[in-house]
Amino acid sequence: MIKEYAKECKDYVIDLRREFHMYPEKSLEEVRTQKRVMEELTKMDIPFESVADTGVVGTIIGGKPGKTIALRADMDALDLQEIADVPYRSKNDGLMHGCGHDGHTASLLGAAKVLKQVQSELQGTVKLFFQPAEEVAHGAKKMIAEGVLDGVDSIFAIHIWNDMPCGKISIEAGPRMASASVFTIDVKGKGGHGAMPHQTIDAVVVGTSIILDLQSIVSREINPSEPAVLTVGKFEAGSRNNVIAENAKLIGTTRCYSLETHNKFEERIQRVCEHTALAQGATATLDFTTLVIPIINDETCSKIAAGAVEKIRSKEAVIKFPALNVGEDFSFFMDQVPGMLALVGCKNESAEHFPHHHPQFDIDEDSLEISTALYAQYAFDFLAKGGKA
Repeated sequence: MIKEYAKECKDYVIDLRREFHMYPEKSLEEVRTQKRVMEELTKMDIPFESVADTGVVGTIIGGKPGKTIALRADMDALDLQEIADVPYRSKNDGLMHGCGHDGHTASLLGAAKVLKQVQSELQGTVKLFFQPAEEVAHGAKKMIAEGVLDGVDSIFAIHIWNDMPCGKISIEAGPRMASASVFTIDVKGKGGHGAMPHQTIDAVVVGTSIILDLQSIVSREINPSEPAVLTVGKFEAGSRNNVIAENAKLIGTTRCYSLETHNKFEERIQRVCEHTALAQGATATLDFTTLVIPIINDETCSKIAAGAVEKIRSKEAVIKFPALNVGEDFSFFMDQVPGMLALVGCKNESAEHFPHHHPQFDIDEDSLEISTALYAQYAFDFLAKGGKA
């Protein structure tokens, strides 16, 4: 039933995706996209409200009482100049849907159309979350702060993925995307002449020592069976060859799949940089910012998703796919209620492959019918099962 309805609205979803692709918008500036989402929901007679400035939450109340499931799609684009020669190329200079959010938004609108057709059979309520500002990791937090999760029992999202063939779907339980944080360490020493180092405290030497000592956090303080990364990607210091630098700045990132490990990174980095600097007579201050926390799929939700995939595709469509070291602010929703993120393959095996965030990124649009059907079937099944596998 849902599979057939999704097939019927395939062209509708493709047309919407191309429209969104032509008019990409910055994070928290998704004004046109928001307006179009609200227009489409109005046509479907689905009530909605504006949230988080440029977000939208639609509500479909089923014909029977039950739980509430939220379906989420992100809407923002990237600061990226598109160079692909396609009829739906971006018309907004310097902006591009280079990650697939245009497909997510279109697919969720398609799923809304499908779910509206089976509304009387829904055993509960479906919330449609059209989220702004995923790329800057602000949108989910902003929506949560405005209370969108009140009364929601679980949440589900899809990310179309261009390293996975179209027709394949990953719905594994457990860690699926990494946490991501950024940190800055400011080192304060004592400057002076390069020929008289005994009169100085060299911030370059102190900064280098901190970089080396930080590596022991992953190699000696984290279980080696647990993936984790700590990288210092930028080191700023010095002005010329014969001047010993008084200040240095280290900028880096951490990634891991464990919330416990993520929560300990800041304290560990703080300890290392302070004591390493102190040992050389300098000082070091840390600024640590969490961008996103890990995405860890709920086991029950994963089982429900497996059944949904079998209905809309087949058992063979499900594949195991490695956890990704990228981050997603959908994790903040999942920190509040159980849920899962499914990866839907969008790679066209017969075309040249360009990864996410590439200026020629594109998708096999057959994936949109799959993501539309999966959104709808998952919601229908979750409510029918009362949230139980």
